[in-house]
Amino acid sequence: MARENRTEQKWLLLNWLNNMERETHTIDVTDKVLGRLASQIAILLQGKNKPNFVPYSDMGDNVVVKNVQKIKFTGKKLEQKEYFRHSEYLGNKTFTPLKKVFEERPFLVLQRAVLGMLPKNRLRAKMIRRLKVEK
Repeated sequence: MARENRTEQKWLLLNWLNNMERETHTIDVTDKVLGRLASQIAILLQGKNKPNFVPYSDMGDNVVVKNVQKIKFTGKKLEQKEYFRHSEYLGNKTFTPLKKVFEERPFLVLQRAVLGMLPKNRLRAKMIRRLKVEK
């Protein structure tokens, strides 16, 4: 009897998660600081702002970002910060300055900041796909 009850509870939970509707939040990032903005976006993508939040399910909302090229950096980050990459070959370390990445693809800077604030598990890829840019 207890096993049937548990199975029914799981079925109801899965049915509720499949029928859940996601809201779309549009954020204008003009003159907003990168790190503070990224943490707010991460909360929306995870669904932590909802009263029925559980960490093992993907119940976050969609986030659309506007004016990414007008984002603000504090301190000397634009000149000093570098992104690190390694190709797994010996001695092949590549450092790319933030300024260069931001000039070529500003959305990538925001996406990478948000990615670092999401949980490192299987849901991470699904969450980051719901972050979109509006031009």
